[in-house]
Amino acid sequence: MEENDNMKESIRNQLPGTIKSIVSDKVLSEVIVGTASGEVASVITTRSVEEMKLKTGDKVLVLIKATNVSLRRDN
Repeated sequence: MEENDNMKESIRNQLPGTIKSIVSDKVLSEVIVGTASGEVASVITTRSVEEMKLKTGDKVLVLIKATNVSLRRDN
């Protein structure tokens, strides 16, 4: 429980959303979440999906912690 409390404080960029789809294989799952800012894709372990009992329609928080942001010219 303490680890989750630390994570809540360290990740400040959070978007509430609803799971739109989950595509899983044996090891990894792609979870698509609809937010007010658009759709966000998260690739997490299938084990995490199972442990959190995630399913389409669930309300979730998208937690964004990035150490690298890339840009591309929009021509």
